[in-house]
Amino acid sequence: MVNTLDSRIVIDENITGGKARIADTRITVKAIAIRHELLGHSAEDIATDYELTLADVYTALAYYYTHKSEIESAIKQEAILVQKLKKEIPSKLK
Repeated sequence: MVNTLDSRIVIDENITGGKARIADTRITVKAIAIRHELLGHSAEDIATDYELTLADVYTALAYYYTHKSEIESAIKQEAILVQKLKKEIPSKLK
C-alpha cells in the first residue's frame, strides 16, 4: 500500500482497483472530483453526503489537482467504456 498526502489518500491494489481513495473508506478521489468539478457540488455538500470531514474532501481535491491529467484520463476512458457497452448490450428496459 502506498500512502500519500499526509496518509489521508491511499492507494491499495486490493481496494477500489488501486484507485486513489480516502483512507479508511472506499470513496475515491475520482468520485470527489466528479462531484466537485463536473457536477458543481460544494466541498461542504460532498463532506455531508459522504460523511467525511471537510479536510478529507479538500485533501482529495488537492490530490486530484496534483494528478489531474491522470484522473481525467481515467474518467474519459470509463465514459468510452460505458458508451461501448451501451451499444453492445441493449437495455432490457423500454
